[in-house]
Amino acid sequence: MGGTLRIGVVGAGKISGQYGATISRLAELTVTTVADLDPERARLLADQHPGARVVDLPGLLAADDVDVVLNLTTPAGHAAVALAAISTGKHVYGEKPLATASADGRAIAAAAVAAGVRAACAPDTVLGTGVQTARKTLEDGAIGTPLAATAFMTVPGHERWHPDPEFYYQRGGGPLLDMGPYYLTALVHLLGPVRRVAGMSSRPRNERTIADGPRAGTSFPVDVDSHVTGLLEHESGALTTMIMSFDIWATRLPFIEVYGSAGSLSVPDPNRFAGDVRLHPAAAQSWTTLAPSAGYAGAGRGVGLLDLHHALAEERPHRTGVDVALHVLDVMESMQASARTGTSVAVTTTCHRPDRIADVVELP
Repeated sequence: MGGTLRIGVVGAGKISGQYGATISRLAELTVTTVADLDPERARLLADQHPGARVVDLPGLLAADDVDVVLNLTTPAGHAAVALAAISTGKHVYGEKPLATASADGRAIAAAAVAAGVRAACAPDTVLGTGVQTARKTLEDGAIGTPLAATAFMTVPGHERWHPDPEFYYQRGGGPLLDMGPYYLTALVHLLGPVRRVAGMSSRPRNERTIADGPRAGTSFPVDVDSHVTGLLEHESGALTTMIMSFDIWATRLPFIEVYGSAGSLSVPDPNRFAGDVRLHPAAAQSWTTLAPSAGYAGAGRGVGLLDLHHALAEERPHRTGVDVALHVLDVMESMQASARTGTSVAVTTTCHRPDRIADVVELP
């Protein structure tokens, strides 16, 4: 593969700009091709990457100068694009969730193994200094044995800012499948995989209205539950309480806190790469903010591609592995099943807990 990972981007929507900004400042990554259903949108993204060309999806999959397909389609397209990329012998890195159903996620994982290629999936926010510093603090024993955690994602809804928010409220969307991967992936890094869940959910509104942009005032139906709460039992024995909601206007709840036998740890927003990690040892009188001690500093969306590139060169597992993404998807499906049936549900998958980034790695 030489010194550069050559990337073909499928999907030039809103999130592609964040990926493009990160890729542009990392010399080891380069965008060679862009495909989108809207050729003009594809052109706007390609113009930000010198030498990149606009192609259709079959052309991108057939291109000799694409090592990895960056799949930034909406959730409904994740599985089909990933499987198509793998079938041509290309690595694939996808936006979260891995797919809209665990069966499709399993198909992606199996196809990658059979083809001898890597399948990776966002979020890569867990590779930033926020979650990695928190994990190092836990592994250093600063709060003793982790016993429990809380995780809260509470907003009034993405229609307040997104110009085309409908997909957030269709199958594959909702607060759990949209934002849950950030929190659950962080919890897997911090506390390990989950073996059992209990969930409840509700849909307070059956219709939403776009608040901003050229389509402001347009109403659309809500096809998924928009408030989900649940309990997770980790394989370690730790218990996590979660709330994922598109129905809460304001809160003072933390993002993630971990409670141990010798203190507590506050973890910053897992939707971001950095943030204050705070420690409250049992014998202390207040919280202390910790200096970053692990993770990619200055990271942005797409740093997982850099980690994948290094993993390929070093012949090691990448830290955004498909096994973690599949497990997170299984946990979310199990929470939905529990909410429907009113019973706790055993999670049928597990995963390798990715290796921690040993130190702070400064990015350009």
